[in-house]
Amino acid sequence: MRNAFKYLTLSVLGISTAFGVASIVEQSFAAPESQEWSYEGADGPEAWGGISEEFEACALGTQQSPIDLQNGDAIDAELTELEFNYQPSALNVLNNGHTIQVNYSPGSTLTLDEQTYELLQFHFHDPSEHTVDGSSYPMEVHFVHQNAETGALAVVGVLLDIGADDNVTLQPIWDHIPSEAGPAVDVDGVDVNAAELLPDTTQENYRYFGSLTTPPCSETVNWIVMKETVTVSFQQVEQFAAAVGENARPIQTLGRRFVLD
Repeated sequence: MRNAFKYLTLSVLGISTAFGVASIVEQSFAAPESQEWSYEGADGPEAWGGISEEFEACALGTQQSPIDLQNGDAIDAELTELEFNYQPSALNVLNNGHTIQVNYSPGSTLTLDEQTYELLQFHFHDPSEHTVDGSSYPMEVHFVHQNAETGALAVVGVLLDIGADDNVTLQPIWDHIPSEAGPAVDVDGVDVNAAELLPDTTQENYRYFGSLTTPPCSETVNWIVMKETVTVSFQQVEQFAAAVGENARPIQTLGRRFVLD
């Protein structure tokens, strides 16, 4: 299985280009008002596929995310190393009604299998969307990257566990969470460094091909989920829950896919 994920990624590039991923990124976390969706009730995850033709993949797709990452079934592969080149960014924070999202300044990148992806934004889920051997975590952060030439997506998931103290990198974001959904807010004089939200060990991870976890659920994502967790405080989890509420899509079936580690 030497460099198995490299061949998986190359096949994804063709799919991603064909479906115009650039437009998908723009839509993925802020669907038009005429296509409202939710995490509960009549417009909850079970109904997403029927809300709009654009959302049909949520019901009909066969490579949906998130999934349960089972250590016993993951394939031991010689994965290529990830290269993170994250720079600090001025804080631009958005409450879009579904999550808290930090839009990132240009110039921070992830290199995956000799392809460079730029960090566009990161956002949060409560509880974690991915589970490990059936167990969930209090939160999960997703770092969304895009290859400028092909439009391919790479999303890095980091599981957030409870620690004794506040996460000092997270706190300036939390201090400026908009109280209700609305336009993104520039926070003068406050920077954030996404690198400080990554675990100390970034080369131990799960990789698989899947989808966006929000409508339109497009199956265009190279997923990388870190094995090592990052800690946040119970109070920080509670603050997010008060602002957004639970926002995790239920686990999807793995189907005929495989997970590499």
